[in-house]
Order: sequence, then structure tokens, then C-alpha cells
Amino acid sequence: MAKKKIRTGIVGAGFAATFHFEAIQRVHGVDVEVVGVYSPTPERRDRFAQHRGITSCASLEALLDRCDIVHVCVPVARHEAIALQALERNIYPIVEKPITGFCGDGSAEFRGDLYSKERALEAVHQSLARLLEAERRSRARILYAENWVYAPAIQKEREIVEKTGAQILWMRGEESHSGSHSTTYGYWKHSGGGVMLGKGCHPLTAALYLKRKEGGARGAGAIHPRSVSARIHTLTSLPGFRDKGHIRKDYFDIDDFSTMHVEFQDGTVADIFASDIVLGGIHNWLEVAANNHRTICNINPTNLLQTYNPVDEYLRDVYVVEKTGTKQGWSNPSPDEDFMNGFPQEMEAFYRSAAYQEPLESDSSLAGDAISTIFSAYVSAERQGRAVEVRNF
Repeated sequence: MAKKKIRTGIVGAGFAATFHFEAIQRVHGVDVEVVGVYSPTPERRDRFAQHRGITSCASLEALLDRCDIVHVCVPVARHEAIALQALERNIYPIVEKPITGFCGDGSAEFRGDLYSKERALEAVHQSLARLLEAERRSRARILYAENWVYAPAIQKEREIVEKTGAQILWMRGEESHSGSHSTTYGYWKHSGGGVMLGKGCHPLTAALYLKRKEGGARGAGAIHPRSVSARIHTLTSLPGFRDKGHIRKDYFDIDDFSTMHVEFQDGTVADIFASDIVLGGIHNWLEVAANNHRTICNINPTNLLQTYNPVDEYLRDVYVVEKTGTKQGWSNPSPDEDFMNGFPQEMEAFYRSAAYQEPLESDSSLAGDAISTIFSAYVSAERQGRAVEVRNF
């Protein structure tokens, strides 16, 4: 049987757009044609398009006119608007994480660290309601780009949980590194939240996903988060912080350290850490303690390859791993970092779902639970760690 052909476009021309384009090249089950790219910055979109031999579209509408799927690779403030336009046209939006957020009240003096988190949570719930209603009316579906769901380690743990009838009692996970390179990241109005949102969403969503699969395997239905308690800090703004130049510290109004304690509907728990104060590259992992097994999912780094390099300069032209500070000494170069992160598997699944209506692992409901949990956690942090009930989607 001939593969179905899908026309796809990319909104955005930055880092996310780049790795989305690369992941598209590894889709095998569908014949994908990248028809164009749109960015509000003409120079960036033209450069992106020329480098990849695709069309530079002068408007979002011009791109959507050509697409069956659109990749939403823009700051979180624009996720909802673009996804709504796509769904209205029955176009599948692949939406980068988080699916939505709260990017301020529009005032010049807005500071996310001082703004009411209860009001922010209400705005997030309203945004989710609009997205889910648009999806309900559309013939398309939201494809939520949480790559941790599709990472090989997480999928293997899913298989273990489902085939052994495991009960997950406790999970703990983390995403951390030494700080984003994005110049706008330190501002809540651009990023929609701090490190608890931008990095905490990954291990959190993987934990939420595994509890859903556990409940489904045991015939009890998806197990959702019931409450969350949290604390956030900006450690690099402490008066006593001693800056050695290795950790980013120029945050305007966001957190650089966070912890969430999630209680599920069955009383089991997960602890999620996220920070911008960890050296040595990306630190991504999830540990599962179940009633019949224990698993440690090492997403990045892994020890598939270990290399000792006596002089940093020797590996000048060799990519090792993301955000490592040096290539000297022992390191764990990733043979295929995108694969270990789940990027190509994610895209394959999304295109097969759109083309052949295959079941979707990372959908709008999971995305909704994740962002609802995170902003409920911000409310908890504002209340000095008191537990807050999580609304499920």
C-alpha cells in the first residue's frame, strides 16, 4: 500500500523549528512534504527557508493554506492563537510544550513573580477550555509535542507497567541544566512561567503519562493528579550567590529552582525537580518505584558511549551532548541524542496518527493535566507550599 502524503508547515524559525525539521526527515510511515515556513521576522524565515530549500511564506494564513499539519514552534504566548487557527481549518497543530501558559496582563509593569498565581491559573484554565472546545469542533486533533512521552526509556517502562500489572507507588524525576541561551527566557511575559514550567513540564508529563497507562492496564481508567504542593526559588538572585560565570543569573522575574510534590487520585505520589543551576550538561531522568519493580530512566546523559579526551581542542568539531561546559576529561557523547530524547519517535507517531488515525499517546488531555498541575503548583508556592487541588482535563 502506498504511503499517504501529508503537507506540513512550520511556524517559527528558531531552535525548536530546527529540531522539528530534522525530526520530520526521519518520518518513515508517511510521505511528508514540508511546504513552507512562516516567521514574523522576514530575515529569519527567509534564511531558514533558503537553507532547507522550502518556501518562505509572508503570512501565517499563506502557510496554513498549504498545510495538513502545522508545527507550532514559537514562544508559548502564541501557542493558543496559532493552534486555534489551525483547528478551525481542520489542520493538525503539533504544539510544542507547554501547550499554553500565562504571559502577563499586557501592562508594561507586569512582573510574573509578583502577579497573583490564582489569577494566572484561572487564565490558563480558560485558555485550555478554548483549545479543547476548538479541538472538539474540528476534524483535526492537537498533537502535543512532549518528547519525553516517546523517549525509549519511558516507553520501555510503559511496557513493563502494562505487561506486569504494576502499581506505581512513587516517581521522582528531574530536568536541569545551567540556564537557557534564549535572551527572552528570563521574562515571564515571554516564556509564560519560570523553570517549573519550562523544564518541570517534561518529567512531570512523563510521570502523569505513566500513571494514566497504569490505570488503563488495570482496567481502572486513567489515574489523574489530585493535588500538588510546591516551592520555587531564584537562587542566583540571592545576595550571597557567588557568580563564577558558569551559571546564568540574569533572570528578571522567573524562578530558577523548583520542586513539585504531586499526589494522584489513588494516593500515590511523584516528586519533580527542575532547575537552571546544574552544571555538566542536561540532567534528565525519571525513577519509578513500583510494587513489583524499580526503573531508572536515564534520558540524558546516558553511558552508551564513554570517551576520555585529554585536550578540549581535540573535540572542537565534535558534538558531545547538549549544554556540557567542557569536552575535556571523561564524557558521555550521545550517539543519537534526538533518538534518546524521543524526537523522531514523536514525529513518526504524530504523522501516523494524522494520516491513519492511529492512537495518540501525547494528546490534549495529557497536555491539559500537565499545565493545570504546574500552575496549581505556582499557586501552592505562593501559599508557601500548601497543597492545591488540581483540575483535570
